[in-house]
Amino acid sequence: MPGGGSPGQLMQQLQKMQEKLEQTREELTHEYVTASVGGGAVNITMSGAQSCQSVEISPDLLKEADAEMLQDLLVAAINQAVELSQTLAAERLGPLTGGLGL
Repeated sequence: MPGGGSPGQLMQQLQKMQEKLEQTREELTHEYVTASVGGGAVNITMSGAQSCQSVEISPDLLKEADAEMLQDLLVAAINQAVELSQTLAAERLGPLTGGLGL
């Protein structure tokens, strides 16, 4: 075996890595990122597992009643929150997968 390990040792290492991956994925459900656009007019909070936790819209933005602008801000905030969440997950999971693309 490469590295001198037995098949049993390799299986043990893979099992430990799998357990650590699952633990880290669970932890990501409790870690959050917040994207803010429009000078804080729209804030989206998302977990590291890409689950949207909250959407905050400034009451001042709603007073202007510009639906198109609100839609654009929501799209921008959601996309930014997804990107931040994916970056967080990659930072946490990357060292565990060692570039395996998992």
